[in-house]
Amino acid sequence: MGSPVLIEKALKIRDASIDSVLPGVTLPDPLPQNVQGIPDTILNPEELQITGYDTLQLVKKLASRELSCESVTKAFLKRAALAQKTVNCITELLPEHAIKRAKYLDSLPHPTGPLHGLPISIKEQFGFEGKINNNAFVVNCDRQQIPACTLNTVLEDHCGAIIFARTCQPQSVMHLETNNNIYGRTVNPYNRKLTAGGSSGGEGALVGFRGSPLGMGGDIGGSIRVPAANCGIYGFKPTPFRVGNPGGMGLIVGQEGIIGCIGPLAPSLSGIELFMKAYLGTEPWIKESYLTPLPWRQIQLPKKLKIGVMWSDGIVKPHPPITRALSLLVNSLKSNPAFEIVDWEPIDHDKCWDITCALYWEDGGRRLQEVLRSGDEEPLELTKWLLEQPTMKPRTLEEVWALKAARNSYRAMYNQHWLNTGREDSHPVDAILSPVGPGCAPPHDQSKYWNYTSQWNLLEYPSISFPVTKVDSSLDVRDSSYRPISKADEFNHGLYPGPEAYEDAPVSLQLITRRYEDEKCIEILKQIEAATHDLRN
Repeated sequence: MGSPVLIEKALKIRDASIDSVLPGVTLPDPLPQNVQGIPDTILNPEELQITGYDTLQLVKKLASRELSCESVTKAFLKRAALAQKTVNCITELLPEHAIKRAKYLDSLPHPTGPLHGLPISIKEQFGFEGKINNNAFVVNCDRQQIPACTLNTVLEDHCGAIIFARTCQPQSVMHLETNNNIYGRTVNPYNRKLTAGGSSGGEGALVGFRGSPLGMGGDIGGSIRVPAANCGIYGFKPTPFRVGNPGGMGLIVGQEGIIGCIGPLAPSLSGIELFMKAYLGTEPWIKESYLTPLPWRQIQLPKKLKIGVMWSDGIVKPHPPITRALSLLVNSLKSNPAFEIVDWEPIDHDKCWDITCALYWEDGGRRLQEVLRSGDEEPLELTKWLLEQPTMKPRTLEEVWALKAARNSYRAMYNQHWLNTGREDSHPVDAILSPVGPGCAPPHDQSKYWNYTSQWNLLEYPSISFPVTKVDSSLDVRDSSYRPISKADEFNHGLYPGPEAYEDAPVSLQLITRRYEDEKCIEILKQIEAATHDLRN
């Protein structure tokens, strides 16, 4: 488990920050499986109204002074504390910092920045000046963040936001669910028997609980899109090098075989676009020279959008709720003259995973094992699973070169595959509509299939996950005639005994565009949602 003294130190910091905001609250014991109704019994009407606003609504009301920064910040601090007590998603609230900053912003004669007064939560990995930054490892529980992280600086000093909460992540920060030996397991606010996702699972659960109007996460294999999908919100993975964060903490500094991305999670699509416009409007590439000097652009979409639908990646078939959500959207779009729907043929997605997984761990996991040993910390179930992957082995320099050459070849092949969809009409598909994963939020310790999201990390394609519907016990029945097409498929099929196991779970999908088509990704999703508004719930 690691040092009890260090763990206790981290927990005391967290618990003190929660108790200072929400002391003496009595919750049902045991908690209900779905905790989304808990705030209605604890928060006052004003707090419920404030935390119920959409992100864009909040920014407008803050800018017009209809709402004070202080009242909004206090409302979200309280709801975030309640989120911690119900789904275990917080590493530390920042009430002293947040309220002081809110009062300062309220004292100004005019709003400052495009996110003036907006409370924002951040993944603990990003760090916060003067605070403990353990990165979900016990050995780091007394490591203080000294330099300010540039993302925090941009959010507050340039955009006018208020950072008010730091959220949980998994051991190794490389799981698609969130559990570690310090804070324990983060659970799903719609169904506590299911995972909130990872690695930005604290953000997914907090924003999904409406305990934050905008969260910042990281994604190197699905770590924004999966928790967003699991918790019924929006999560955007930009093209690499559009959003930066020097000063954040990583396990293997210098690993560039697969580039991690920082991006937003929000209750609405407008919240995602709001962040991207605000952040890129500060021209962050001036101080962070490795970022692509590309502002957020207004684009003109084709008059008719050509959407490729990936029903399955050919390795693991999606569960019935996912297939139903895809069918729901596709059937509606087919009847709309503004869309052309074609099937997307996945090519060698299993090969892509082998390359991707190997590039995550060019050292064969040695650094991860060293950090665990240095803290006398046991690897958790999903850490063991990672370390047991067939591609997890030490490599020579020449072998790493060969991996990167294979990655580049795969990218070139897939790019041509995309272009080939326009061979007959000179109009390649504009975007791919796909599952985010082979099911809704899985049961705990079972998130062992990354390919539906990690595929696009290797290709460096921007992608966004978005909610479509919820599991329906009458519509999402198990297919009794099913036959597995792979071992991974057989495992995944076993996770779906029927819809009852996924009661209240959100059902989400994913939209993907080509590299640096971030704006196009958002714009196409706007069109899809406008065209299918009456079908989604």
